[in-house]
Amino acid sequence: MTNHSDGSTPARVDWDAEAAAFDEEPDHGLRDPDVRAAWADRLRDWLADRPGDLLDLGCGTGSLSLLAAERGHRVTGVDLSPAMVEQARTKLAGRDAVFLVGDAAAPPVGEERFDTVLVRHVLWTLPDPGRALRLWRDLLRPGGRLVLVEGVWGTVSPVGIPADRLTALLAPLAGHTRVERLSDDSRLWGRAVEDERYAVVATV
Repeated sequence: MTNHSDGSTPARVDWDAEAAAFDEEPDHGLRDPDVRAAWADRLRDWLADRPGDLLDLGCGTGSLSLLAAERGHRVTGVDLSPAMVEQARTKLAGRDAVFLVGDAAAPPVGEERFDTVLVRHVLWTLPDPGRALRLWRDLLRPGGRLVLVEGVWGTVSPVGIPADRLTALLAPLAGHTRVERLSDDSRLWGRAVEDERYAVVATV
């Protein structure tokens, strides 16, 4: 079970049960060519030009992993849901990619180190985001990048992690950090959104 960033506990989600329909969301499956192209454009900016080793935490069905692999990156994906991992393995069959069942807060990668750690919509669910960020930083090689896609969702009882809180947590960990606002790019989500959505790219 995971916690909200405000300390409250959300309803448990059975991600194995969600896996079959997960890709039906435009920004999950990236089946719409415009949505897929929008995420591909963003990854082109966020990831290093030279292909490297990329760790995709909370990878889901592997849609972002696939975009990274298409750019030549060697992908390791981690997700708690065996059903999600199985879909990711199918989606990236024949690619330089491996997918593991495990916790994003404690990835089962041993001593392996990466050029990029990519995490989308995971950090806000963790009980100790600062601890997770320190662990993820330590998984990076010198000069590596943390790419974090997060937000704050909902109006009555909003959940998530605001950009200013995330950048404050990163301040002692990263040499350079930039924030990219994503709410106004409806192509990414397949619709217009009004909540706070953003990416942080931090170089260690």
